[in-house]
Amino acid sequence: MSRRRIEPLSIEPLSDAVAANAATRGLRRSALLLALIGACASFAASAQNVLIRNATVHTATAQGSLEQTDVLVGNGVVRAIGKGLSAPAGAQVIEAEGRPLTPTLFGGISEIGLEEVSGEKSTVDQTMALGADTKEMTVRPEFDVTLAYNPDSVLIPVARIEGIGWTLLGVGTATGGSIVAGQGGVERLDGGPDPVGPRVLFVRLGKDGLGLSGSSRAAQWMILDQLIDEARGRIAPGHHAALLTPAGRSTLLKYLDGGGRIVFGVDRAADIRQLLRWSARHRLRIAIAGGGEAWRLAPQLAAAKVPVFVNPLSNLPSDFDQVGASMENAARLRAAGVAVGFSEGGASHNARKVRQLAGNAVAAGLPWADGLAGLTRVPAEAFGVAGQVGAIAPGQRADLVLWSGDPLDVAHVALQVWMDGRAIEMRSRQTELRDRYLHGDTGLPRAYPAPAR
Repeated sequence: MSRRRIEPLSIEPLSDAVAANAATRGLRRSALLLALIGACASFAASAQNVLIRNATVHTATAQGSLEQTDVLVGNGVVRAIGKGLSAPAGAQVIEAEGRPLTPTLFGGISEIGLEEVSGEKSTVDQTMALGADTKEMTVRPEFDVTLAYNPDSVLIPVARIEGIGWTLLGVGTATGGSIVAGQGGVERLDGGPDPVGPRVLFVRLGKDGLGLSGSSRAAQWMILDQLIDEARGRIAPGHHAALLTPAGRSTLLKYLDGGGRIVFGVDRAADIRQLLRWSARHRLRIAIAGGGEAWRLAPQLAAAKVPVFVNPLSNLPSDFDQVGASMENAARLRAAGVAVGFSEGGASHNARKVRQLAGNAVAAGLPWADGLAGLTRVPAEAFGVAGQVGAIAPGQRADLVLWSGDPLDVAHVALQVWMDGRAIEMRSRQTELRDRYLHGDTGLPRAYPAPAR
């Protein structure tokens, strides 16, 4: 049995040059990570048999949080959770010294692996626009963005070393497309190419869909009703007004028959009220992304069992769909019994900030356990992957994060991330750039040397 101990959080004195900058809190955290990289580097090549000893285990299950508890990992899955567990021969032993251990976190509804550089079209794949303009709306619910997913995106390591282990690929709307944007799916950020779990259909309502629906919210419900009539065969495929292809009818019919979740991007309370009536009439499984004014319909959302993915920092009336936005949105929804998750909405390059959203919701009244659930259990259950990610339980994938402190407090960092029980290398393009320019002895030239004086 080999044994490795994660050193206490004290760090060595910094060099003079670094010390001059180390007054900033962010650089001190970077220095801490540098110190830990060396300690954890050998984990990356280790086997998938690991015993994490004496952690505060936040299971994100009905077991809740367990102090001074061990987690045994074997062959990539959690084998046991308890006190005083024995490590089998050859297992790596990690002394957590009471630090928090969580499942890897949900990175929100993002475009990680679909959008590398926003201003470079050749690296952007999350929208479809087959029509020439808004008068040529093209409805293709069979559009599936997971087929464009790039597991080599440099955004993945950036998010992963911050404890983000999975995300839901979202689909955006664009001129020449339709309010029915297409399908996404859950991707684990382990470098694998394929999504896990069922597909999710995305629909955009409210002001952001006006340009695709004749400049009226009323037309959005008219279009959606027609699409359902087509999928149900009440409008013949060859009808002059038909909008769906055969593949589109088949795809939409799957969701109408309960085969998948439909995520509606919507903020205004009046639109959410119509959505609840419409989805109840057609017996659809839906979720809401955004929900700026969702708190105003909290009892109705709870009764309909509709999960809501909010951005607590979107708490100002930035447009007429969010006049009632509130920092207490998440807390009020949860108090009424709504399952609350978090998503910044398309923040692929800053998915790591999603725990800041949860932390702010907790500061505004959401119970801490519900804040963590919004990054683990709630999205896993909503998107059909609860058996694979979002919890620490026997038989579950060993996708784990050991934190320096409270994972909902951005003053703390992920010390080590495991995917399938395998310790990942805690490096990204950003840490490599930091190291190159922070230290002058790398042997590499500076890309942009200071001009000669």
